[in-house]
Amino acid sequence: MPTKINRSVVINGNRKWIRANSEQEYAEKLLKLSASGMEKIQTPSKHIFVEYAESWFRVYSLPNIEAATAATYRRQLKLYLIPAFGEMAVEDITTDDIQGLFNSMTGTKATKQKARMVLNMILEAAVEDGLLPRNPLKSRRIKLTGEASKVTKEYTVEQMRFLIRNLENVKNATDRAYLAIQALHPLRLEEVLGLKWGDIDLDTMTLYVRRAVTHPTRNQPEIKATKTQASVRAIGLSGIAARFLVPGDANEFIFGGSTPFTYQKVRRMCERIKRDTGFEDNITPIRFRTTVLTDIYDQTKDVKTAQAAAGHASPTMTMRRYAKGRDGVRRSGEIIDQVYGSDD
Repeated sequence: MPTKINRSVVINGNRKWIRANSEQEYAEKLLKLSASGMEKIQTPSKHIFVEYAESWFRVYSLPNIEAATAATYRRQLKLYLIPAFGEMAVEDITTDDIQGLFNSMTGTKATKQKARMVLNMILEAAVEDGLLPRNPLKSRRIKLTGEASKVTKEYTVEQMRFLIRNLENVKNATDRAYLAIQALHPLRLEEVLGLKWGDIDLDTMTLYVRRAVTHPTRNQPEIKATKTQASVRAIGLSGIAARFLVPGDANEFIFGGSTPFTYQKVRRMCERIKRDTGFEDNITPIRFRTTVLTDIYDQTKDVKTAQAAAGHASPTMTMRRYAKGRDGVRRSGEIIDQVYGSDD
């Protein structure tokens, strides 16, 4: 009577027992078990989203973008994408999962657009790597809803005149210079912080925008190129502002000297200016840019002039945000009355 076989083998690190009635049967079972183990080895493992996304950010994104942009991408990953898909496999993310993320997000539509942009880049990389046959974010079923971003409201002419009348009441010389430059020129805050005394030409009454200062990590200033190539520009220096500028070293920043001011210092300046002038509204840098560009267009009706002052690459941006003029509703009514109310 043949002896039954009962042997253990280790396949892929796992111990298995094979029972057989003959050496032939044992060999067949061993081959079958080995083949099964090889299939498991050859089956590709899936890619966890958080690991894949972090790798994409570290290798392809971070070294090739501005620090401020990197901070925005990192924020989308931390606040929205990793909480939603972190432990999921990239290969398992569906259109339904993505729509579920957008449905759960609150805030403006622009906020969702930022998350969508970063997620799209990650999923496009996954398609290129062969992890996905197609990008589930490309589905026409994906819908983004939400509140419109708030429009920056310009200051009234009366408010601007009040600030100009009270410029002399601002106690600190640097604060006075800041209000004179920020309030009377169509500059972004990062452009104002990037100004050096060498960018102010009092002889030709010209202000040169050559660089910007951003704060991607809140209060660590980064000196960089302007937002776009069109943002490098020369604009007319306000005669009112010039009276409050006392030139310093050409190579030093107007606001900060050797190191440009942080956002925190700007906020403190704005608080002091409000207190010194008795201004009832908040001193908000972006509102001055909106106000000045609104009035440049309102007075000239020349979008090219407004575009050049704004540093926009195209007039479309200027028209959409600033070429609205003041009292538009009242003036449109007057125009209709003039056209249709005439007897001629």
